[in-house]
Amino acid sequence: MRLKDEVAVITGAGSGMGQAGAIRFAQEGAAVVVVDLNGEAAEKTAQDIRNNGGRAIAVAADISGLEGNEKAVNAALEEFGKLSIVWANAGLATKVQPLADADEAVFRRMQDVNVYGPWNMARAAMPHLAKEKGSMLITASLSGLTARPGNSAYSATKGAAVQLTRALAIEFAPDVRVNSICPVATQTPMQDVFTPGGLKDEIQPKIIAGIPMQRLAVPEDMANAALFLVSREAGMITGHNLPVDGGSLC
Repeated sequence: MRLKDEVAVITGAGSGMGQAGAIRFAQEGAAVVVVDLNGEAAEKTAQDIRNNGGRAIAVAADISGLEGNEKAVNAALEEFGKLSIVWANAGLATKVQPLADADEAVFRRMQDVNVYGPWNMARAAMPHLAKEKGSMLITASLSGLTARPGNSAYSATKGAAVQLTRALAIEFAPDVRVNSICPVATQTPMQDVFTPGGLKDEIQPKIIAGIPMQRLAVPEDMANAALFLVSREAGMITGHNLPVDGGSLC
């Protein structure tokens, strides 16, 4: 198994990409700390893993601040004795809309989760990851690498996540590898935030038309990419922001 003897913390793992990643990592031998603001969702993911013979615990935490990230890290240390993988996956989005209609309070909350979240996770986890020569992964976005109208606030937070990945990779090499995945539009609850109501029928066909693979991604696409990047197989890869985009940037 590719993650045998590894201990992973995954944030935003109550649904979507984080949930798929928690299940996939456990299948590959990792013990998983399933972290989510929604404690019931986190426990459901953890229970699904345990029901299939894996090892997992759930932690309810707000990861926008240092305290919530420390809670998750400490749970891994207390339950499993170490920490070797972190996937800072939790994120927030807002609907595509003109700048004039944007809400500053929503932007600030996205900053808290999408930027301060992984930054604070690094603060909490790096000493323990360094001890294990481990790996940190951040969920950035294709929106952090390219731009589209009506998406300035979200793009700004994910652009910050892209650059945070590079900065942390340099600072913590050679002890900890740090990478990100940059998903294209993915069939998760967050995708419905981008295109609520009638916007979905209008916008999603245009998104799919711009993806050479001619489909939205699914959470398992991201889980599989994440699995490779956090595994020891990717031992010479750090500071990389991997587009998982069906060829959209070609």
